[in-house]
Amino acid sequence: MPWMISLTCIRFMQGQHSGIGTKESYERNSRGVEIFSKCWFPENHHMKAIVCLCHGYGDTCTFFLDGVARKIASAGYGVYALDYPGFGLSEGLHGYIPSFDTLVNDVAEHFAKVKGNPEHRGLPSFLFGQSMGGAVALKVHSKQPNEWNGAILVAPMCKIADDVVPPWPVWQVLIFVAKILPKEKLVPQKDLAELAFKEKKKQEQDKPRLRTALEMLNTTQEIERCLEEVSLPIIILHGEADLVTDAAVSKALYKKAKSQDKKLCLYKGAHHAILEGEPDDTIFQVLDDIISWLDQHSTKEGSSY
Repeated sequence: MPWMISLTCIRFMQGQHSGIGTKESYERNSRGVEIFSKCWFPENHHMKAIVCLCHGYGDTCTFFLDGVARKIASAGYGVYALDYPGFGLSEGLHGYIPSFDTLVNDVAEHFAKVKGNPEHRGLPSFLFGQSMGGAVALKVHSKQPNEWNGAILVAPMCKIADDVVPPWPVWQVLIFVAKILPKEKLVPQKDLAELAFKEKKKQEQDKPRLRTALEMLNTTQEIERCLEEVSLPIIILHGEADLVTDAAVSKALYKKAKSQDKKLCLYKGAHHAILEGEPDDTIFQVLDDIISWLDQHSTKEGSSY
């Protein structure tokens, strides 16, 4: 969502992991859009698996995600991420999603190249999605139901909380206006940063563009209707006090997903931004839960980068 940058978490995690290599690159995808991507990998150890990160609405694959990626890479994983078109260092109007399905296709295309690298042959591959990135990860899985070994879903955007969504009559007006002014930031909303972050010093926010907001809402409605189609191993991590994405739908996903390998971790009193907006002890508990799950679902054999 549009506020997620924790400078404290970035500094804390960036400084404590040695032996991690990184690579950054720009590449035009099949649509001709220039995409920025980054990877983190253990320099002197065999790679257990690859983890493909899908960032949230206001995030990028740098800043806060750098700390998260370094933590995961330090546990022996190759971590790969990209900035969506219109986000971070990738080409496009900032924060503008004219089509969520097109965004998902861009992500799937990039990760297919990552997985197709001969150096990764035989390695398990996992999706990692936070907030809106959780919706992206679930949509990628829907497109590729048999191509992933599991998914990590952190406060996934399976449904936007009812208190955050404008009333129905307002939405009807916004749908009409979006046809004329799709790029305008006219969506009425509560202070989402205040709702998402327990630690107020870790807040940053921005309003979504009309077309973007409608695409996100339509996507969550689609995902909510298809929870039972989730078939890969999953771990869902959600703050019980999340006022932005509905934790009840994460519980429903856990119950309805046809996967027999599923785990739900709820964090009492935690808000939406459990990897950057909470006290550091909560953030590191979430990361430890993620790495423990990855270790259980990865083979012992790996490949050096």
